[in-house]
Amino acid sequence: MPTILPSRRSLLAGAAGIAGAALLSGCSDGSSPAADPEIPLDRRMRETAVRESERLLERYDATAAAHPALAERLAPLRASVAAHTAALAGERAPAPSRSAPRPAAPSPSGSAAAAAPPAPSADPVSPKPDEALTALADAERSLAEARTISLAGAPGELARMLASVAACGHVHAYLLTSTPGASS
Repeated sequence: MPTILPSRRSLLAGAAGIAGAALLSGCSDGSSPAADPEIPLDRRMRETAVRESERLLERYDATAAAHPALAERLAPLRASVAAHTAALAGERAPAPSRSAPRPAAPSPSGSAAAAAPPAPSADPVSPKPDEALTALADAERSLAEARTISLAGAPGELARMLASVAACGHVHAYLLTSTPGASS
């Protein structure tokens, strides 16, 4: 009888479920202020969401630094994640302007003076651009699924924000894995 292995989607969903359950149950090593029961649930959940978004921003930065040719493609998605991070933190993000210049891609020469050093990332960026985009899409998808799961325990306004940010994450994952310029 052939062995049936779980799909990548079911593994990611399971991991997201575990992460969501840990968030909802308040599992922590106790060293984080987010574990303090005196801090309102809304604030704890927002702080966790902000930290997760910041880690995603680090992945975008590391991917763009490793693959300068992808920087322009990643810039609008990264800007969206930055706006989500600001919104989750309760900050007002500046509205994008149509006349605002796009962030410049680092020079292909790799000049350290032209670009800030990438933030440290838990996972190294693949040297292959397609694999790097797939890994970034997987990170977006995984975070979106975890946020969807956490909706059950989120207070009203935060739940609406998390749902919106999760939907954007799924769109980002699609855009990262689709062929740019291809018509459907």
